[in-house]
Amino acid sequence: MSSFHWFLPTNGDGRHVANVVAAAGVARRVLTRPASLAYLGQIARAAEQSGFDAVLTPTGAACEDAWITTASLLSVTERLRFLVAFRPGFLLPTLAAQQAATFQRLSGGRLAVNIVTGGDPAEQRAYGDTLSHDERYARTAEFLEVFDGLWGPARFSHAGSHYTVTDGGFPSLQAPRPDVYFGGASPAAEAVAAQHADVYLAWGEPLPALVERVTRVRAAAAALGRAPRFGVRLHVISRDTADEAWAEADRLLAGMDPEARAAAQRRFTTMESVGQARMTGLTQGLSPAGSAYEQQVGPNLWAGIGLLREGAGTALVGSHDEVADRLVELAGAGFDEFILSGWPHVEEAYRVGEEVLPRVALRTAPQPVLA
Repeated sequence: MSSFHWFLPTNGDGRHVANVVAAAGVARRVLTRPASLAYLGQIARAAEQSGFDAVLTPTGAACEDAWITTASLLSVTERLRFLVAFRPGFLLPTLAAQQAATFQRLSGGRLAVNIVTGGDPAEQRAYGDTLSHDERYARTAEFLEVFDGLWGPARFSHAGSHYTVTDGGFPSLQAPRPDVYFGGASPAAEAVAAQHADVYLAWGEPLPALVERVTRVRAAAAALGRAPRFGVRLHVISRDTADEAWAEADRLLAGMDPEARAAAQRRFTTMESVGQARMTGLTQGLSPAGSAYEQQVGPNLWAGIGLLREGAGTALVGSHDEVADRLVELAGAGFDEFILSGWPHVEEAYRVGEEVLPRVALRTAPQPVLA
């Protein structure tokens, strides 16, 4: 059975893709809905009421801290889980395990973690991290080895290249280990996923490209005796009719400041993330002056968001039935979990939860066996 999650925009929200304008070639955000605790609580409650299982909280210099933000939202939700993203190089795995155990105990088991190795060297250096791309993934693998080893009543010791732990653990904070979500498109990332991820995440791409990645990671994990689940991160523009959906996509496209878009494209070329390079590759040859419909890279898959937005840069666009059909296709291709979003996040959580999720449920419900 598929699980659906929503996105918590801790860097602010609005009615446009990124609410970014540029002056003198420097992009800056103009927030129409700042990420106040009250507003983020509205989104969390909308997601919970609309049938989503969890909300993904991002990490980065432009975002509020994910641990503090999600802990603050526990009291305004009842069952919603929080998928907390953080960079493994910025805190010790022992402290991360203690934070996670505390979160699990205080929330009644409502935590999952999204390990983000990081692919922007400028941002990594701004945080004080100077490791290269592959070195960061080697550190991530060791981080997850230690993180995983700390759960349970026995003391844990480890001696590695990045971490040395002697008699670590938190026997007085017994709690279930949260699921580990992990993404990355490079060979180094896929190796870490095969060894450590409970859920391997990909950004939305044409279906053949996604199937190729799922097949490769599944085989690598199976060789280690593991069977992770697979998830995909997508934006969604779903309306009563396809024409209405594509009109909304055109509105979002028209709202992208040309200077900000150019600044974003220049920045993307400096990043080491293979996943970002794949997103940027989907936008090559797209005409910003054209229609969103002309920027499809697969059935109902619009790549134009990646002209401005870093990270996940594709959206499913169409009628509620068309969007549901595409999600069912992805489920059939091996994806168990979907992290969705749309602008603004309150309104779109209700729309997708009320119109799309029930359609997916109907299409994937077990069929009665006729005697």
